[in-house]
Amino acid sequence: MTQAGEAAALAALLEEVRACRLCAAHLPLGPRPVVRASPTARLLIVGQAPGTRVHANGTPWDDASGDRLRAWLGLDRETFYDESRIAIVPMGFCYPGTAPRGGDLPPRPECAPAWHPALLRLMPRVELTLLVGAHAQTRYLGTTARAGMTRTVAQWRDRLPAFLPTPHPSWRNTGWLRRNPWFEAELVPELRRRVAGLLGYSAERT
Repeated sequence: MTQAGEAAALAALLEEVRACRLCAAHLPLGPRPVVRASPTARLLIVGQAPGTRVHANGTPWDDASGDRLRAWLGLDRETFYDESRIAIVPMGFCYPGTAPRGGDLPPRPECAPAWHPALLRLMPRVELTLLVGAHAQTRYLGTTARAGMTRTVAQWRDRLPAFLPTPHPSWRNTGWLRRNPWFEAELVPELRRRVAGLLGYSAERT
């Protein structure tokens, strides 16, 4: 398929995704799928699901967690939201609701199986997939991720060059970051270096 054909096919698929009502009965704020994809994207970010702020404005990672994620990547907002280079395809495209003990519920289980395979087929130039959080890691790394998020992230070198697992950048994981200083000392510099190479700039600017 030509790049023009890929673009047309992906545009049509994204229309279907944004009209999805597969799990509407389970969504407290109703469906509003949030996803960004391009056939030219080289970095794919797979996170969890939108929060209430993202549900309201439709911009993924437009919150404090997004600020921390951009810091890990070494990217400013303009580059981060350059859809031609970075795709953002969460495990759940819609806000799933609030858990009884606080925080958001897990991504709805219907979403990724229904849409991820088709979206990924139309993004053939993705070279690195960032797996943000345990839900993304379990889907894309399978049984090797079931030992827990900490062990999965600690074994990040074994996942390269296709994948790089990270914790979720939520404030809830601030304690985890303090207990695991190797993440920011070792993994983050390598992440920035690889992202800089994919997107075509010098990592020294970060």
